[in-house]
Amino acid sequence: MIDLPVAPARAERQRKPDWLRVKLPIGPDYKRVRKLVDEYQLHTICQSGNCPNMGECWGAGTATFMILGNVCTRSCSFCAVKTGRPTEYDEDEPRRVAEAIDLMQVKHAVLTSVNRDELKDRGAEIWYQTVRHIKERTPQVTIETLIPDVRGNWDALYRMIDGGQEVVSHNMETVEELYRKVRPQGRYKRSLEELRRIKEAGKRTKTGFMVGLGETEEQVERILDDLAECGVDVVTIGQYLQPTAMHLAVDSFVTPDTFAHYKALGMSKGFDFVESGPLVRSSYHAERHL
Repeated sequence: MIDLPVAPARAERQRKPDWLRVKLPIGPDYKRVRKLVDEYQLHTICQSGNCPNMGECWGAGTATFMILGNVCTRSCSFCAVKTGRPTEYDEDEPRRVAEAIDLMQVKHAVLTSVNRDELKDRGAEIWYQTVRHIKERTPQVTIETLIPDVRGNWDALYRMIDGGQEVVSHNMETVEELYRKVRPQGRYKRSLEELRRIKEAGKRTKTGFMVGLGETEEQVERILDDLAECGVDVVTIGQYLQPTAMHLAVDSFVTPDTFAHYKALGMSKGFDFVESGPLVRSSYHAERHL
């Protein structure tokens, strides 16, 4: 085993290392996207998830839209999205998302959603209709859908991914040994099965997970092996950042050298693309993953 450099564990809400510094969102393109998001009453994971790359992505005129509201039925200990009992179910949302994407003139759109466990179809119909509206209005736009855990409702899964999107992503989030702590309502094997079924349905398949939560190098290699066995095409690996004092504390700040090692390790497993870095998030540079 290679001894990898890892910054020591630190106190809660500690000062971030220099490699995690990001610029504040500024500029006319960022303001234009923000205006459109507000005008069309759209939710973005960029805002709800406190994404560190929001300035860069919005400044380039792109955004990741979060459909089906901004209240999640899950209570994952890493996520900044609000948890509760959702009330929003807007059948006009697919049209508004498609219109905003057209006005933003994006070439590659990313869609994600909260978990809607209270819905029988897990929100699959809204997923399907959103992709169809985008394709009908702007057929030149390519689409990635970052879908939630359907809790084994495979009919819902197939409806979600049947709209014509080019990439389907479902995030593992962490290694198997940390699931109970990080993603208590999720199941590691169930998410692997979801990815396997997405791939068997003929879709380009993508997933992502975080490091800095207390995982070991051996555990990272095991999740990479599991994902390769499922036929996943693209993997993203990024640093966990604690969104609030109520969420899990960062166990360690993983160094850029270690991220480079994980990228090389992933590529050796046969993935088409591995995006690995401190500020990497699942939809960061998503246009490269087609």
